[in-house]
Amino acid sequence: MRIEDRTRARTRWVDQPAHVSRRPDLRLGARQLLDRWGAVASDRLTVTHTVRTSGAEYTLVLNAPDWLGRRGVGEALADAVAELRALDLTYGPARPESLVSRLRRGEIGADSYAPLADLVNRCAAMRAATDGWFDAWAVPGGFDPGGLLNGWAVERAAARLRAAGVHDYAVVSGADLVVRGHAPHGGPWRIAVHHPDGGTTPLVLEMTAGAIGTSGVSGRRDHVVDPHTGEPARQLAAATVVGPDLSVADAYATALYAAGPVGLTWFTDQSRYHPLFAGAR
Repeated sequence: MRIEDRTRARTRWVDQPAHVSRRPDLRLGARQLLDRWGAVASDRLTVTHTVRTSGAEYTLVLNAPDWLGRRGVGEALADAVAELRALDLTYGPARPESLVSRLRRGEIGADSYAPLADLVNRCAAMRAATDGWFDAWAVPGGFDPGGLLNGWAVERAAARLRAAGVHDYAVVSGADLVVRGHAPHGGPWRIAVHHPDGGTTPLVLEMTAGAIGTSGVSGRRDHVVDPHTGEPARQLAAATVVGPDLSVADAYATALYAAGPVGLTWFTDQSRYHPLFAGAR
């Protein structure tokens, strides 16, 4: 009961709209995430669900085949949500008994549990890839995977959806997301990324697979620490990176936000990850 008291969930089944709209399906960094979709195919079931854990809020949009039925779609959704809640309980840095907290205190080693080892190895790889600008070990209080943990959780929840037969979906957390397949209107997911100043025209992308990781787009201040000085990073107003895996894209965005323009050298024409924008203050 105590766990449920700390969480909040909302589910809405979406009826077929009567009109077609070319507006974005999802808006990152805006007050309202979901926009009105165009016509939904008659052989699809579309449902949205929002859940809050102790560490983040997630919105899942499923565009599932009707042969799964509402029961099947509901079970797929429940499984993905259970994964998000389990990862929050097991790895959340704010939870004293989580594996991350126990690792900080030296009670366990990184190789004690295979998923924990995977998380730590991902953090080490991103520290190397960003010349130390993403450094989970330089955070006050000890090891903290930060945004990479959130992206890792989203990717694991998305894998649960695919395993259940849902291959068209979006999973969003804050201004980060993973999408796959097609939106309810049948076309690619249309995603508008809003700049925190509110006056810049949003960047609109169409995607059928991939992730967008952001830092600063939500307007939060002093949430990223310069790992070299320990002070809040303030060179950029926002940084956004797109690529195939959210944990990597989000780590890159965090590092780019901290490093500033020098971080653009990490990305080449051959890179699988690319900065969409790095807005100066």
